[in-house]
Amino acid sequence: MAIHEKTLIDADRLQTSDNLVLDGVDVSGHWNTMVLPRYLTDYDTDFARQIRTFAGGENVHRCWQCGSCTNSCTVYAQNTDFNPRYWIYLTNLGLKNDILKDKDIIWTCVSCNRCTNICPKDVKPEGVMKALAHWLEEEGHTPETRSSIFDNEFLGQVYETGRIEDTRVLINFLRKTNQSLTPPWLIEIGKRMSKYLPIGFLTHMGLHLVFKPRTKSWGRTGEVLREYVREQKEIARKARAMPKEAVHV
Repeated sequence: MAIHEKTLIDADRLQTSDNLVLDGVDVSGHWNTMVLPRYLTDYDTDFARQIRTFAGGENVHRCWQCGSCTNSCTVYAQNTDFNPRYWIYLTNLGLKNDILKDKDIIWTCVSCNRCTNICPKDVKPEGVMKALAHWLEEEGHTPETRSSIFDNEFLGQVYETGRIEDTRVLINFLRKTNQSLTPPWLIEIGKRMSKYLPIGFLTHMGLHLVFKPRTKSWGRTGEVLREYVREQKEIARKARAMPKEAVHV
């Protein structure tokens, strides 16, 4: 049979014959690649349950491997190594080591949600990609990513003032990730804003950057919200650490 997604197979398991004739039929260049058997012993039968405890990964077990997510993926169109269908398959089989091989590109999901919109089983592949990425970070397989730094900055403003100021989020994010505060794309956005947006609106944005406006009667709400999020994270952490024999799904 033809071998699709050949890049997913380890090179030492592929055997290719330049010239192959079977029963008098020359199959060279078409059916002349064979895959050596692979015996799996390092799978974790509890891994899918662990991923389901992360936000976005709740429906990973529903996947039936139709491939709609990968076929519609914006990133896959540019880089065929980015393969949501494959990573969901590995998750449900518990093949963590195979997922670790791609730990540096799982984060490149752009959250366009085309995969989620087309999925016939409501797996929400975009959410699974985020769940896998956060699992990699939590387990120490990857350092804190820019995605997490941005999320923390975003949440920090909500906790503090009950509202979001886009300019402050962006500037603080650039600072915390050691990036230039005047990248070319940001300068271009500034030029277009100054050209098309009213002066009053731009002045309003500038004042909010200097003086932090707060949602009316915010008070201790931010502290309560922060504590609630912390508690939910702790509940999820304990659920992931729960012994398999104690889990009833």
